[in-house]
Amino acid sequence: MTATAGRRRAAPTAARRPCLPAVLALLVGAVAACSTPSTNAAPADPAACGPVTAAIDSTDVTALRPAPTPTLPATVTSADGVAVTVTDAGRILPVNLSGSIAETVFALGLGGNVIGRDTSTTFPSAAHLPVVTPAGHDLSAEAVLALNPSVLLADDTIGPPEALRQLRASGIPVVMVEAEQTLAAVPGQIRAVAATLGVAAAGEQLVARVEGEIAAARRAAPQGSAPRIAFLYLRGTAGVYLIGGRGAGSDAMIEAIGGVDAGSAAGLTKFRPLTSEGLINAAPDVILVMSAGLASVGGVEGLLKLPGVAQTPAGAARRIVDMDDGVLLTFGTRSGPAVQALASAVYSCGKPS
Repeated sequence: MTATAGRRRAAPTAARRPCLPAVLALLVGAVAACSTPSTNAAPADPAACGPVTAAIDSTDVTALRPAPTPTLPATVTSADGVAVTVTDAGRILPVNLSGSIAETVFALGLGGNVIGRDTSTTFPSAAHLPVVTPAGHDLSAEAVLALNPSVLLADDTIGPPEALRQLRASGIPVVMVEAEQTLAAVPGQIRAVAATLGVAAAGEQLVARVEGEIAAARRAAPQGSAPRIAFLYLRGTAGVYLIGGRGAGSDAMIEAIGGVDAGSAAGLTKFRPLTSEGLINAAPDVILVMSAGLASVGGVEGLLKLPGVAQTPAGAARRIVDMDDGVLLTFGTRSGPAVQALASAVYSCGKPS
């Protein structure tokens, strides 16, 4: 079975209703499909649902318009304590493990100045750019130098440190931003990127938009008996099977929709190897995965064959929710729609409103 076969797709997350905010309208209508028509409804009965894909309405980044004009030079203090002066934002190279820095640059309206990308930056307007992280989170210094960037933005999820030092020594302004996978950290990253590129005012405009979307998505999540949700990081082709816990990033998304992170509740931190006993003890009502990870194990049927999965409440009810790898744990400017889509998939069973 493929990653999408046999699964319902969650309703688009930007649907509008007259006289009601878009987020509220979506979830009021969606929750009605599995429970009572109220934003304070209890989660849907897992046995009545099944596999669902959580999808935001648009996979691309919405840029500020009109695009701001950078005011340079700008001198900023990099997250590693180095003062860096940026004199040119014409050839920007934003890279990190989650793709959030590139997403921020595009959302600020400066996507036309971006010359390369990391493997996690997969949204349509950036997909044509050359990749400078062929090993996932390792930079190719040669590939970067060949692009001749005027500024490189990164965080400590990317490396190796020797490559970053080499690039800085070559004369490229390298600005590191704080790496924290939480919704609360998103505004700080936007401000850091905007200051580096000389568009601080546009940064504040973007922060206001993103904070509003995240707050609206949080408010719209149904209240009541919180489902236990386990995030599994799967790379079947490499034999990698992990469960997320406190600080993994997945816990922040799960808690944002009113769920209980099963890994955290079981005392796990970051990512830990998946074991049959550990997963059964975590007893998730819902299993959350990335779409590519689900495909790598043979879809839902393949996931259910992994040790312990079928013995959980989620496995018995086939309550598997998957979401695009470039959206779920990015913690960038699309975090509001991502939270909204995840809530819709978990609480509405993916049925249209």
